[in-house]
Amino acid sequence: MSVASLGLGTYRLRPPAVADAAVRAAEDPGTAWVDTAPNYLGGRAQSLLAPVLANHPVPVSTKVGFVARGSGTTAIVAGALSAAEVDAGHCLTPAFIRWQCERNREELGRDRLNMVFVHNPEQAPGDPYEVLRRAFVALEEEVEAGRLDAYGVATWNGFDTGAFAVPHLDRLASLAAGTTDHHLRAVQLPVSLVSANAFTQALDRRGPIAQAAERGWEVYASAPLFGGELTELATRELADLIRPDLTVAQGCLLAVASCPGVTRVLLSASNPAHWDEGRAALREPAVPVPSLRKVLDVLASD
Repeated sequence: MSVASLGLGTYRLRPPAVADAAVRAAEDPGTAWVDTAPNYLGGRAQSLLAPVLANHPVPVSTKVGFVARGSGTTAIVAGALSAAEVDAGHCLTPAFIRWQCERNREELGRDRLNMVFVHNPEQAPGDPYEVLRRAFVALEEEVEAGRLDAYGVATWNGFDTGAFAVPHLDRLASLAAGTTDHHLRAVQLPVSLVSANAFTQALDRRGPIAQAAERGWEVYASAPLFGGELTELATRELADLIRPDLTVAQGCLLAVASCPGVTRVLLSASNPAHWDEGRAALREPAVPVPSLRKVLDVLASD
């Protein structure tokens, strides 16, 4: 078993801490990664990252879907959104995706994006499969034009609710690309000892994590500490089942990083000490599957 890499998540970062956090994330060049979105931090996340990214060639994943604060009027003028779509706050039309990809490149200071996630497509109106197919067509065009390396789907509960599944996403991407050699290469979803449905399935080689891994896709685990609440919910006794010499937070992170199929754990750490603790935890050997099962069984019985 291998342990997933650590990536910087920017959703919960404090704005003054963004630059320093990105510099810390760049200290491990072999595994460095930053995940962001145009709507994070009140629409400021990408602009705050840009100066650091100019000096540190860290790979970045960003997103399309949500209308960032302050961008609606500009998008309307550009013909990318209608006033009704701005009011809705979420849109996955090809016109908006193309416009948002261009704006992402400008805000991040990049000519080419490493990864763009379709952000919470379960919130888009209409037939979710047709919405995704058209979104994938637009993103395949971005790849073909040399402006994007790959794309993925980032969801909060789309897999749990059955709104879509990895095999369906795979087929839609093939339809969009006109070939099975498409550029859908990743999924992002919450994985923690609390949001454990996909985690539990992965231990049995089922569910979205296992299905993505079978296809060679990257799996990004978001909210590994359940928005910071897990350190209050988990007990010392539970952490000891994972690795007795780690803190509770470190044990919870290592458990997620040990989930079969997870390739990257996204940690939002404004505090340098928290980042260092997370990095140290993911240098530990993976937690064996039987131990992970025991931890999840204990939580399920509480």
